[in-house]
Amino acid sequence: MLRDALPQISQDAPTYPAHRPVQAVAALQGYFEQLLASLSSGEPLLLIGSSMGGFYGRYLAQQLPFDHLLMINPALQPWDLLPEHEGWQETALGEHYYLSAQTFAETRDYAVEAGDGPVPVTLLLDEADEVIDYRIAARIFRGSADLHIYPGGDHAFQHMDEAVAIIARLHAGIAERKRVPG
Repeated sequence: MLRDALPQISQDAPTYPAHRPVQAVAALQGYFEQLLASLSSGEPLLLIGSSMGGFYGRYLAQQLPFDHLLMINPALQPWDLLPEHEGWQETALGEHYYLSAQTFAETRDYAVEAGDGPVPVTLLLDEADEVIDYRIAARIFRGSADLHIYPGGDHAFQHMDEAVAIIARLHAGIAERKRVPG
């Protein structure tokens, strides 16, 4: 959807095993290290992650030189949220996998302490997310991030028109700052 809505912005969407934390972080870190090495220094580097992608994005934003992190309904404390989902699950692509206690425990290795990080953060949260309580992210980032909290919605995030406008604005702002000699 973002590719269709923002064709003027170069975008990559890596696939990774979100339900296997160690492999997910290794795959994403390797992917982004290669991508970052191939980009020009003026290219805006906006990292967008939803749900577990937000969780991994938060960790990776501490490790790699992104310009901005945007999280949509992020799973910031999956060890607390996911145990109620223990058992067989299916990805949006139809892959079946088993969420176990070990999966939840492994996510703790990629936890990031509350507080300011090395990159600015924007959060897009639906209040009626049935999987993740939006108040967790709002509490963690209140005062240190640009929060956009929408009434209603769900975990799939029902406010993409607003998200597209925010992403376009962020990208343009980063591009402008990188063009201006500092």
